[in-house]
This record gives sequence, C-alpha cells and structure tokens, in this order.
Amino acid sequence: MFKNKTLLITGGTGSFGNAVLKRFLDTEIKEIRVFSRDEKKQEDMRIALKSPKLKFYIGDVREYSSVANVIQGVDYIFHAAALKQVPSCEFYPMEAIRTNVLGAENVLNAAMNHGVEKLIVLSTDKAVYPINAMGMSKALMDKLMLAKARVAAGKTVFCGTRMAMSWARAAR
Repeated sequence: MFKNKTLLITGGTGSFGNAVLKRFLDTEIKEIRVFSRDEKKQEDMRIALKSPKLKFYIGDVREYSSVANVIQGVDYIFHAAALKQVPSCEFYPMEAIRTNVLGAENVLNAAMNHGVEKLIVLSTDKAVYPINAMGMSKALMDKLMLAKARVAAGKTVFCGTRMAMSWARAAR
C-alpha cells in the first residue's frame, strides 16, 4: 500500500509523529515529510535517524501557503499538528481554534486541492463530550473533517481517529 508513496506528517516532531515515523522508516515508502514549527526537534530527528527517506519542512498549519507548499506530491497525510495541552488551550482558547480548527481546515483544503489520496485526522477522546477548550476545538475539527468529506466526494478519503492521551506513554 505504501510502496513508492509519499507520506506527510503534520506536527511530525510530536509524540505521534515520532512513533509513526519510526514504524514507516523500514517500509518501502519512498519519502516521509516531517512538517512542524519546531526547528530544534527537526534537527534532533535528522541527526538521530539519518535516513534519506526523511525530508524536513519548517512551517505552520495556520498558514495555507505553508501547507500547500509541503503537500504537493503527497499521497497520504497524518494530520497530528495540534495544541493539545488542556491548560494552554484554556488560557489561550483562540490559539486552540487557530491551530486545531483553522489549521486543520488548511490541511483539509490543501489535501483536496492537491489530490492527496488519504488524510487521517488525529483527534482525542476529549472531543466526545468536550468540557474544555482543547476538547471543543478538536470536536470542531472533527465536524469540519466530516463536512469536508461530504464535499470531497471520493477524490480524497478523509479518516478521523480519536486517541486517548495515554497512548503516547504506551507507544514508548
């Protein structure tokens, strides 16, 4: 399925990005693009993994042009870029909206506009019955993904998955 394909991981330097990246490195995938705002984590990954399959891109999901530039030629996307710390989202709810909702919309739109085959959107168990800004913003992202999936009409397949925050500890 992934043979000679290109994978993009938004928020690729985070806990999910690190876990999934290591699983794909030993496959027949052609290229893995790591997209994030964190140049230090990208450099640490580049040094630690030393793989010619890895390509690193500095950018922000909040900027459509930033997403559109990295998405060209991509077959699959894991959208993991998010503000996920509950206290940060409580203190800065508009930042959660900008990243978790508007940033997701940029990724969804760019995927449709550039013919991406499949996009997996990572959500959280906190989006089911949201009681805080992080959960609410991720619930809105989920709703946005469902709305975009109706419009995409088979061109780009959208998939949403929810993960409990404890998965990261288990993945180590």
